[in-house]
Amino acid sequence: MPTDEKTQAELLREELLRTQKHASEFLSEKEIAQADAFCEGYKTFLNACKTEREAVAFFRRQAEARGFVPFAEGKAYRPGEKIYLDNRGKALILAVIGRRGLEDGVRIAAAHVDSPRLDLKPAPLYEDKALALLKTHYYGGIKKYQWTAIPLALHGVVVKKDGTAIEVTLGEAPDEPKFCVTDLLPHLAAEQMKRDLAKGIAGEELNIIIGSRPLLLDGKPEGFKLHILKLLHDRYGIEEADLISAELEAVPAFPACDIGLDRGLIGAYGHDDRVCAYPCAQAMLDDCANPEYTALCVLADKEEIGSCGNTGLDTNFLYDFLTDLALAQNANPRKMFRQSKCLSADVNAAFDPTFPSVMDPLNAAYLNFGVVLTKYTGSRGKSGSSDASAEFVAWVRQLLDGNSVLWQAGELGKVDEGGGGTVAAYLAKLNLDVVDLGVPVLSMHAPFELASKTDIAMLHRACKAFFSPAAQLA
Repeated sequence: MPTDEKTQAELLREELLRTQKHASEFLSEKEIAQADAFCEGYKTFLNACKTEREAVAFFRRQAEARGFVPFAEGKAYRPGEKIYLDNRGKALILAVIGRRGLEDGVRIAAAHVDSPRLDLKPAPLYEDKALALLKTHYYGGIKKYQWTAIPLALHGVVVKKDGTAIEVTLGEAPDEPKFCVTDLLPHLAAEQMKRDLAKGIAGEELNIIIGSRPLLLDGKPEGFKLHILKLLHDRYGIEEADLISAELEAVPAFPACDIGLDRGLIGAYGHDDRVCAYPCAQAMLDDCANPEYTALCVLADKEEIGSCGNTGLDTNFLYDFLTDLALAQNANPRKMFRQSKCLSADVNAAFDPTFPSVMDPLNAAYLNFGVVLTKYTGSRGKSGSSDASAEFVAWVRQLLDGNSVLWQAGELGKVDEGGGGTVAAYLAKLNLDVVDLGVPVLSMHAPFELASKTDIAMLHRACKAFFSPAAQLA
């Protein structure tokens, strides 16, 4: 006889088993449509910001339009005031002062805005066999062969000896030329294809073609390199020596786009880690008006090469900012740090059914199952990880569940497969609680990565809850 009563086993399963829902089960059609709409802004951001400098400038403009003002050292700020610190144009701190004193701690969401790429060497330009080329040094962990035979654009800044800074963006507009690293045709690549995959393309073989016609003066060819230098001088007013004091990056020259007939994914360059930076920053800019605790969104540089340098988080710019903020309010900085909580908003690897052997299916992240909570990263024996405490992970679980955030737990591959790191370990040096919370990504560190629109929207919801005066927990 049919009955609606649940069996004892069914009741126990509901009570004790952890169930993971797909976004289609968790979100309404309206919420999915809202996620798609949010990601249209994200795609616009990706297309406009392919370097850390461009991302910082983008968010600084947005912040100023919303009433954020530059941080003034020594000033005691009142609750609700909005401030920012621009660190050398390559890292940014956005902050809204909370109602509680700083000794009660602050709330920090930190992401990074640099991505793997090809940097030009200080002396990059040369000619060889009737071609003009650029020498590069790759930045971050890449599969070098993925950067051949795709259209590239040049982004960055050239600073002349007198200090004049010239911004360069070349190769993005439809009518602009693109650039390219070449590869061997398969007919002649027998020896190359005997190399290990990691050595299929060597670092010194990542040379970019930038020209193929010589300069003609009085009808005579005067060199391919000289022709490129003249074109650069005509367009930007620079000479070869200026390239020594330049930061020029070669990045993929294609735009972000929807992937799949259902348009559920975004394919783009730079998801790692702008897919976390954008939701965090938008939550701060649009939804953090009067927080209980002082709220910070930190957008850092240099994560892909170890967070080193004066714009990375393995340095003092965040520590100095918070310490100055505390001292101006007669607060004890050490107590402030001890009471603070931080989300290290960085990506994790999504499970790829084509390459399942590197993942533990029970502890992998999946596309469209929400943000991924990563208790530890590191490689093999958790080396280089901060390994968040059980107490703080429980606090984050409560925050996410209490604010209808779809989330999952994950780790970065099987124990002995490799692993990686985030900014969490450097933030932990401040003696605050920190855990990684971000978006799962397929083809991470490739020139073209994939991420889910609903996962991106869930990180935005999580950051709003983290900053929100109503949702913050003690």
